[in-house]
Amino acid sequence: MIKLSPAQLPDLLPWFLGGPPGMTALAEHALAPGAGDWWADRAVAPRTVVVACAGHLLLRGDPTALPPLALAPFAAHHVQAPARFLPLLSSAFDLLVPWERMTYVHRVSVPSPRPLHGVTVRRLALGDETALAALGPESAWIQASWGSPSGLAASGHGWAAFAKDRVLAVACTYFRGTTYEDVACVTVPDHRRQRLALACVTALCQDIAARGHTPSWTCSRDNRPSRLAAWTAGFRLEHEHVHYLTGQPARHVAGLTV
Repeated sequence: MIKLSPAQLPDLLPWFLGGPPGMTALAEHALAPGAGDWWADRAVAPRTVVVACAGHLLLRGDPTALPPLALAPFAAHHVQAPARFLPLLSSAFDLLVPWERMTYVHRVSVPSPRPLHGVTVRRLALGDETALAALGPESAWIQASWGSPSGLAASGHGWAAFAKDRVLAVACTYFRGTTYEDVACVTVPDHRRQRLALACVTALCQDIAARGHTPSWTCSRDNRPSRLAAWTAGFRLEHEHVHYLTGQPARHVAGLTV
């Protein structure tokens, strides 16, 4: 596949419009420099387009235009693609696990809970990257779509609950689109059930609405805590779909003897 240049991308964005809110926002978010990559089977008049961002992969177009080898770099990715791509994905990887997903849209205004004594909820800014990095590897996914802790801190699209210089909870726009902004949040284990994430999400949703956009929320069907958090924050179910977790490249794709 060929990595596309920024100048080529706006003309290809309509390939991904009309999908569920989270997926459409992912494609738009990946247009930003350093956020993700766009690929195609050829630079001019592509037949298949691939968008990769933060371990997520979108496929559109004609699956017969790609050999299985072209997808080998995308092991251990969450793939959203039309059903016609399943034979290609099954040939490219030794494992393909379906994962039911639920997408919510913010419908109900929720009052922000009062922070605990000694806790401040505010927008992330330059200088907060050290505190974000201190969250540790289990929470590093929260900044993946912005490329780094500094990318998230400088984005203007994150809110956090601080106790002095320590981050206790974070909510951010994970994928930013022109209509929807898909929201993600995380709380450090020893401060859960204190409504800190809810305070951050509420502030973030107000920000998103002020930009003229609509907050969305995407999670796994079996992630009950995330579904409950979405409902509590005023999100309501909009769409259900299936995406697939890829394994390692199949042995014949990797060039090994079967």
